[in-house]
This record gives sequence, C-alpha cells and structure tokens, in this order.
Amino acid sequence: GQTMNLISQNAITIGGGKKAKREPELSDLEDSDEILERNEPSSIVPTHKKKKKKKKNVDDTEKEEQEEREMKKLENFLFGSLYSPVVFGKDEEDEAITEVENSSALFIVDKTPGTDFSIYEEDAEFQKGIDDEKQNKQKNPAWVDEEEEKTYVNIANVNRLRKLRKEEDETVISGSDYVSRLRAQHVKLNPGTEWARKDTNEKGYSSDEESEIEGLDILRTNEELVVKGGAPLFPGVLEYSRLIDANVEDPCNGPINSVQFHRNAQLLLTAGLDRKLRFFQIDGKRNTKIQSIFLEDCPIRNASFLPDGSQVIVSGRRKFFYCFDLVKAKSDKVSPLTGREEKSLEVFEISPDSSTIAFTGNEGYILLVSARTKSLIGTLKMNGTVRSMAFTADGNQLLSSGGDGQIYHWDLRTRTCFHKGVDEGCLIGTALCTAPVGNLFAAGSSSGIVNLYDREEFLGGKRKPLKTIKNLTTQVDFMKFNHDSQMLAICSYMKKSSLKLIHIPSFTVFSNWPPPNRSLHFPRCLDFSPGGGFMAVGNASGTVLLYKLHHYQHA
Repeated sequence: GQTMNLISQNAITIGGGKKAKREPELSDLEDSDEILERNEPSSIVPTHKKKKKKKKNVDDTEKEEQEEREMKKLENFLFGSLYSPVVFGKDEEDEAITEVENSSALFIVDKTPGTDFSIYEEDAEFQKGIDDEKQNKQKNPAWVDEEEEKTYVNIANVNRLRKLRKEEDETVISGSDYVSRLRAQHVKLNPGTEWARKDTNEKGYSSDEESEIEGLDILRTNEELVVKGGAPLFPGVLEYSRLIDANVEDPCNGPINSVQFHRNAQLLLTAGLDRKLRFFQIDGKRNTKIQSIFLEDCPIRNASFLPDGSQVIVSGRRKFFYCFDLVKAKSDKVSPLTGREEKSLEVFEISPDSSTIAFTGNEGYILLVSARTKSLIGTLKMNGTVRSMAFTADGNQLLSSGGDGQIYHWDLRTRTCFHKGVDEGCLIGTALCTAPVGNLFAAGSSSGIVNLYDREEFLGGKRKPLKTIKNLTTQVDFMKFNHDSQMLAICSYMKKSSLKLIHIPSFTVFSNWPPPNRSLHFPRCLDFSPGGGFMAVGNASGTVLLYKLHHYQHA
C-alpha cells in the first residue's frame, strides 16, 4: 500500500495532440489484475474454466508467478530504482532499468512540494552552462594596433614621462607597456564617478549575504558611527604637494594683495596693485581663468567675497570702494561715506552673516557699513589708532587692536566696548584672527610675536596666552585659520619665505614648511579652501602658489 500511494499525479502524454490515457489509482494489491489487463493485455494468459482440477491448480500457480513478475516490471517502469533497488545478478531487473534510462519520456520525476528529493541534474547542468558563459564573456577590444609590440619608448629622456617609471633605472619600455601605463596614469588623475561604474553597481547589489558581511565591519570597531568632525591633523610633518600656479593663465603684473576661495571651493579671487580683479576655476590641473575686471582708478589693496558668495568688496587707498555683483557680473562704485573724511578704506572685515562691513578709519574710529545698502550705520571709537579687526564666528562681536597694544571686544548689538585687555608683550597690534571653530583667537604684533588666547578665559581676566609663537622675526602682517581650526598660517611681508604654518592642537610649527628647496618669494596673503584641500599663497612677484594638503579629502 505504501508504494502505491506515492504515484505521481502528473499525467503522461503519449503522442502530439491525443489526450493521454488516465492512469488508474492503485489502492490495493487486489486490483493488480485489472491494471495488468489494461496496460499489457497481450502478456497475460487468458483464464478459462478447465475440467480437470489438477491442471487448474498448475495454471493458477503459473499465473500468480507471472503476475508477480509483471507487477515488479510495472513498478520499475513507474519508479525506476528508487523503490526497487538494483540487485546485481538479476537480468530481468537490469533490462527494466536500461529501458527506463533509454525512454526518458516515459519517466517523470515528481516535483510537487511534498516530495523528499529534489535533485534535478538537467537543471543543474543548464545553470552551470550559463555560469561558464558569464565567466568566458569578456569585452574584446574593437581594434588592436600591431605596431605597439614593435615600438619601444624611452621614458627616461622626457621629463613628463619619468612619472611612468616603476623603477628608478628603468629607461626603455615596449609600446604596449607604454599604453597601459598611460591609461593607468589617466585613471589616477581623472577618477570617474563610482555610481556610474557597472561593476560597482553589481558589487553593491549582488546579494543580501554580501551586504550583511560588509556590515559586520562596523561591529568590529569602537569608533563612532557618525563622524562629528574631520580626522585629527598630526603635528611634525605636513603632507602636501605643489600644484600648478593658481593664476598661471594670467599672472598679476604687481604684488598680490588678496587671494580668497569662494564658498563653492572652485572659484578663486586674486587682486593686486595692477588694478585687475581676476577669477579662476581651481582644479589643480589647468586652473582656467574665468574673468577679469579692470578698475581704472583703484589699485586694489584688499578684496573679499561676502560670506554668502553673492558679491565682492574691493578697496584701496581711496575714499570710495567698489562692489562687484557676481550674479549680474556688474561692478558698482560706492561713493565716500557720508560725514566721514577718511582718505583710505583699504582695511576692512566682513561679518560671517554678510550683514556688516567694518572699515578702519582715522583716529581710532571703526566704520560700520551695511552690506545691503552700502551706507554708514554706526561707528566705534577706541584709544589709539586701529590697525586690525576680526569678527567672532557668530558675527555678534568684533575684536580690534592697534597702536595702544590692547585688544578690544565690541558688542555690535549695542555698539559698546564690553572688554579691553592688554596683549602680553605687545607694543603695537598689527594682526588679529579668530578661529571659525572654538574660542581661540590669535593676536600678532609689530615685533613678530603671535599670542594664542582662549577668548572665554581672556574675557574672564586671564592675561596669560595659551601659547606664544616666536618663529617670525619681523612684523606680523597676515594671519588665517583653516576651516576646522587645526592649522594657523602667519605671514610677514618684510622677509622672503616668511610664512609659517602652526599645528593648533599641539601649538607647534610644521618642520617641513616653508618648503626647504623652493622660495616663496615675499608672501603677502594666503587662503585655505572651504574643505581644506587647497592652500593658495599670493606673493609680491604676482604669482599665486597653489598647494594640495593631503590630509583633507575635499577642496
């Protein structure tokens, strides 16, 4: 009964358009006579009533033996050797198995969900063939130059090709090697977008198992899942490389007085005494010139973007200043400020919220001008002359210093001085700079001393600086923090290569800057790109030197 209940429910189709004969259900062994009569009527001896009882008994015995053999044969046809294992030495069963193998159309494997076996050899072989085709499928080149193997190139004689050498003493390589190295160099210099690569997409969405395995790497570290800030910059040696000059397409004919990156990190402003305001697109390879504006009556002493990136403020030793609108590509001349007699507006600072411009005036006055209307909205008065200013990161306070050697803190909301303190060892304050991150600020003096203070401690009455930098021996003229306040650049106009980079967390100077084998000439201004990847240095020879800082990944 067990063997009979496992018969497949799939009907066997014999012939093209004819309906298949329905297989009878085998519920009991008693119905075997009826089945054998339907399937193979010619092999069964018909039974007739005999008169002799002895002959009838012999015939019944032969009939039962033959029926048993036919039943086994039928089981082999239906189930093969799964339920009737092959016993070596029996010829009849071997012949039955051979017939089953040769007539695959008469044998159907039950693939219904309840079966205990699911080995489909044909499907496995078909899938294996598909996998082999995928492995053998490769993109062949559309055309191959046979001359490449016959050509040899000397890469040691040409300066531009020496970067292709893998060993120092390598000179001549074959044409095919030359082509492959050029391709590798091109990929290195022009990396493509990851999302557009076919192989990366297939790798990223191959299977859930691979993504789970990659996700396990997060659990093997104790680092924070969300990076709050950039990686820490290490002191000692600064990793950098010199790139092509930022203004190589149009150098300045006089000293560079201002360089600044736009907030999009691609546009660079340069200005100098040749009265031209130039814009360059910085990529480190070509540094294409975009536009230049000639101001006939104003040699440029200072130029700066508004922090929102919409305008450029340009000034010189004149009673007026210029405003250049980047959207309209139009420059406007702003007339002298009402009620003021200043003959020079060359020193100014812009608040981080782009609302206020602070100019240095005569006799210790600080002139506050609205960035929107370009009109005077207020003045601040300090003792002695004003030489330098710096806004705090929130734009609500202003620091100033000058001829009396003190640092003033101004509240721009009430326009009053709420704190005044002595800068230690300073006779004349010549430069101020506040950090965009944190409470640090730097104060430079005419003697070359740079003091670093914590603003909260300074306002609390502590006069001792956190660190005193004595690496410059002449007047400090320019200072600049980078975007994450891990680096401070200090500069003096009076001496060649007088530019130092300070590592703020350790308050130490980078030992390999300035470059030992190359002169910076007389540096006059400097700026870091918004992401910290580029550093531009303008000098008195009209050149803007461009450097890549390898610690930062973004421009």
